Amino acid sequence: MAMKSAWITLIGRPSVGKSTLVNCLCGRKISIVAPSPQTTRSTVRGILTEERGQLVFADTPGYHISDKKLNRYLKTATEAALEECELVLYIIDATRSAGQEEREIAGLLAPLAEKLVVAINKNDLPEASVPAAETAAAEAFPGRPIFTISAETGEGTEALLNTLFELSPEGELLYPEEFYTDQDPEFRVTEIIREQVIGRLRQELPHAVYVAVEDMESDGKGEKLWIRAVIYVERESQKGIVVGKGGSGIAAIRKASQAEIARLFPYRIYLDLRVKSDPKWRNRDQLLKRMTGN
Repeated sequence: MAMKSAWITLIGRPSVGKSTLVNCLCGRKISIVAPSPQTTRSTVRGILTEERGQLVFADTPGYHISDKKLNRYLKTATEAALEECELVLYIIDATRSAGQEEREIAGLLAPLAEKLVVAINKNDLPEASVPAAETAAAEAFPGRPIFTISAETGEGTEALLNTLFELSPEGELLYPEEFYTDQDPEFRVTEIIREQVIGRLRQELPHAVYVAVEDMESDGKGEKLWIRAVIYVERESQKGIVVGKGGSGIAAIRKASQAEIARLFPYRIYLDLRVKSDPKWRNRDQLLKRMTGN
């Protein structure tokens, strides 16, 4: 059997479940997941290697109509990922009706229809309207494969994965077979911390946070790893929200982040976590370019 190899870009509106699906298909946690829209801020790659070949999934930010500077960078990151892929996996949320964003995505994908696969997600939820989503997808992309899935439970994802392998071209491995992502350690640490912040404070700070690692240093013996990181908020008043009463908030974030980071590295982790304000971070081009991978 010839080996298959493909770069697959996922696209969809915010909160359709792209990151959950990448984690499900790869069988590992690749992307952070949170209820807040646009949790993903850059293209995150998950790598699945089997006997039949290797698929590289590019999890992109949610495609959202907005003139805010951060959103423009997020859209650019998604569009760039579409230019270099063999297949496109378009995720539709079965619990939401199609709107302007869905129409804009359909227009963006029209020239790529021949390499498109559609996955209608969240079919396990009672409010899902699967027939309507299937009809809309079939009308927009006649003849293309359409799957009804639940990225949360895994229902329907095996058939989806089989089709992705079938449609992939023959080729050699793009990454060594032991790789499951190409994210550098610093990026993974910042994402883990940001996930913990968003998960705990999404009502108060949905998009006002970014995380920066200032220093990572091992003991040279492969036993201990010290990490110094900063959680940045937009306003001084938001610092207290993150820190919490008596430091309880930042302590919980640090403890949970440290435990998650320890699953990535064969070290004992020592995480030093601080909170600072950066009022204009969403308008700083250099930071946004680095954050979104542009």
